[in-house]
Amino acid sequence: MATILSVSGSPSVTSRTARLLRHVDDRLTAQGHEVIPLDVRTLPAEALLHADFGHPAIVEATVLVERADGIVIGTPVYKAAYSGLLKSLLDLLPQYALEGKTVLPLATGGSTAHVLAIDYALRPVLASMGPAHITPGWFTLDKDITVGHDGSLIVAPASAEALAQITDQFSLALAGRTTLLAATG
Repeated sequence: MATILSVSGSPSVTSRTARLLRHVDDRLTAQGHEVIPLDVRTLPAEALLHADFGHPAIVEATVLVERADGIVIGTPVYKAAYSGLLKSLLDLLPQYALEGKTVLPLATGGSTAHVLAIDYALRPVLASMGPAHITPGWFTLDKDITVGHDGSLIVAPASAEALAQITDQFSLALAGRTTLLAATG
């Protein structure tokens, strides 16, 4: 089906955001997509801090974006905005790096007061990068994401159901787009 790049903008090793993304990745993989995870925190700090566009890790991340048919972008919300780490990566990508792509924005945070961060902070930046389509995003409260004793992710039922619907909408939009491209290509 499609190749999807799943980008976590969380700086934390034990990130709920990254765990939630891997949960979404599993659903997308089960639907037949190839999913490639990218945790921005694993990119060299010096490349991000010094805006080193030519750094091999940044070049590789750019190639992954170019190769993908769809992008899932996940971020924790800090002070009503997406993470600075994610901003650093987005700033280093070409202006129209998302051109022709289908994008699913996801966010996590501690309060429903931050639920609009997807639409008022993240979506405008993503839209400026030229995607063909940004599907409806989803904000998941931190309290709705827990880790079981065996390391498995547990998402509260109402959040899990909504997240599944949003993920399936993204998958359908992506499948429709890749089918259209194949027919016209």
